[in-house]
Parts: sequence; C-alpha cells; structure tokens
Amino acid sequence: MTASMTFYEKVYELVRRIPPGKVSTYGIIAEQVSMRSAARMVGWALNKADLATVPAHRVVNRNGELTGKGHFFTPDTMRRMLETEGVTFRPDGSVNLERHLFRFNGS
Repeated sequence: MTASMTFYEKVYELVRRIPPGKVSTYGIIAEQVSMRSAARMVGWALNKADLATVPAHRVVNRNGELTGKGHFFTPDTMRRMLETEGVTFRPDGSVNLERHLFRFNGS
C-alpha cells in the first residue's frame, strides 16, 4: 500500500489478499490500514466495492456474522459464496472463525 492510496483503495487491496476459504473481519482490516476504530468505514467501503474484483464476501464481523449479506444479490448469496470456497458455519449461522480466520502478516 502506498501513502497516496485512498482509504477505500487500501481496503480493497487488503480484501483481495484474503485467500479463498478464509475470512477476515472489518476490525482487522481497519487495523491494517492504521485506523483501528474504522471498522464501520470498512463496511461502507465494501458496500461500494466492485464485487467482480473485490471478494467482499470474505469479510465478516468480529463474531463471524454475515452482517454485509444485505449488500449482495440476495440475502443468501454471501453465505453460498463462502460455502463454495469451503468455509464452514456454526449452528447459529456464523462463520467458524477458529478454522477460517485470516490474519494479515504482522497482525
């Protein structure tokens, strides 16, 4: 990331680094762009993302809940995309973070 990148560009670059079968959280991404309290802003950035180039479905809240699902084609799209990548869910519908949480280098 470069200093001249916008906040949204930094978020998109980080989200592109999350591998298939893994998820990260809004808060972890906010920390990575040095704005620890900006988790909500990460969500706003992902709401504007081009889903063809930014895998926004791989970002969940700190509890593994699919709080961004309303911004996909249908409310089930986000979960189906994750399941296709092998992500597993707990009985309450949240992502099994113990198995699938991706942490960026140094976090």
